[in-house]
Amino acid sequence: MSETEATARCRSVEETQRLAARLAALVAAGDVLCLFGDLGAGKTCFTKGLVAGLGGDADECTSPTFVLMQIHRGRLPVYHFDAYRLRAAREMIDLGSDEILAADGVSVIEWADRVPEALPADRLEIYFAVAGAEERVLRFVGRGMRAAGVVGELISQGVVETI
Repeated sequence: MSETEATARCRSVEETQRLAARLAALVAAGDVLCLFGDLGAGKTCFTKGLVAGLGGDADECTSPTFVLMQIHRGRLPVYHFDAYRLRAAREMIDLGSDEILAADGVSVIEWADRVPEALPADRLEIYFAVAGAEERVLRFVGRGMRAAGVVGELISQGVVETI
């Protein structure tokens, strides 16, 4: 399986959202973004930027912790999952995630580490680390041909740096 890694440092919420909007220009139907990081690390903030970059309403994008999934409309629908409250990958699969992940939109899974068995092999993993009050370091890992290609394009555009 192909794999490509890169990092980016975002010094503000706005920079994090601009980075996500740049990624939005590259995503396609069926892409899966898996977000990892502590509470407050910027996962939902990043998703707001992605939704805005796809032409959706970022203000309607909130953490779907209590509803488990929200759908945001734009150039592509964004299926925004939050696995924080799930106890097992089976619960996510029972929600119909396997069909949704292969559907007509982009899937974003916050707390993806809680449901590893529900994740497809080809996915873009984004790890969020807090580096200051608003500063974040994001590590992108493209697993599989499609996701590795997206990370490669982010590198070639100078949006992220190789590790």
